[in-house]
Amino acid sequence: MPVADTSQLISGVAERYASSLFDLARDAGTVDAVSAELTQFQSLIDGSADLKRLIVSPIFSADDQFKAISAIVEKAGIGGLTGNFLKVVARNRRLFAVPGIISAFKAIAARHRGEISADVTSAHALTEAQETELKAALKGVTGKDVAINVVIDPSILGGLIVKVGSRQIDTSLRTKLSSLKLALKEVG
Repeated sequence: MPVADTSQLISGVAERYASSLFDLARDAGTVDAVSAELTQFQSLIDGSADLKRLIVSPIFSADDQFKAISAIVEKAGIGGLTGNFLKVVARNRRLFAVPGIISAFKAIAARHRGEISADVTSAHALTEAQETELKAALKGVTGKDVAINVVIDPSILGGLIVKVGSRQIDTSLRTKLSSLKLALKEVG
């Protein structure tokens, strides 16, 4: 299956699951709590190569994934709707879509609150003060409250890549170095 088809499949699965989870959370009045727990789970994924492997590897059975996710959410204190949801995703062998589900859920919740969503890629975790400053800067540019989804990618070396809708601002060190390298090749 070509890469584009795979990403579209994951995106479609993620959107459907996120939409269903949002509907349940909205009806239960727990959208903010579910969002916080999903952020907590994403942090667990970002901090553990073993958990990443469990999520993306097809070699683990649905039963193995279910048992592992059940233990992880219990130990992390992720219960209720979010914990049950993650267990259902594992049972249905859709763990590969969890990062997309989390991102899609946050985007749906932000739209529901009248916010816009921004995807931010950073070389390292942002402090609370940095997130607050970034939200304020983005609000100044867009005129709306902005919910940010931060993804950690050490390969960008430094700086940020910010996507708001179809606009992207890339201040990453990797991009700047690539531009410099290209400029040096043209000169020589």
